[in-house]
Amino acid sequence: MRYVKAIKTSDLKSGQKMEVTIEGKDILLINIDNKFYATDSKCTHMGGELNKGRLEGSHIICPKHGSVFDVKTGKLIEQGKMFSIRVKAKDLNSYPVMLEGGDVFIGI
Repeated sequence: MRYVKAIKTSDLKSGQKMEVTIEGKDILLINIDNKFYATDSKCTHMGGELNKGRLEGSHIICPKHGSVFDVKTGKLIEQGKMFSIRVKAKDLNSYPVMLEGGDVFIGI
């Protein structure tokens, strides 16, 4: 594994999220209480854009069908619904984050 610079720490305030692309891979970067986390940026159900989802504490809610993921671990917390039928989402990939000299690096 190697670490690739994604952004400056000042680019993402606490409580915010953004999508970054590193070597062709879309990654969701989240700042919670000045700790940075990185997961896949697309929902595992139907590719909902999690950067457009609602962040509630350490949970991100998919804007497409409402699946809930823990951004600290990538774990699926709650399956979403489509027409009152539970969807089949899986855990997100989670990536290690390192801060150095005011920069945010993501392990790939």
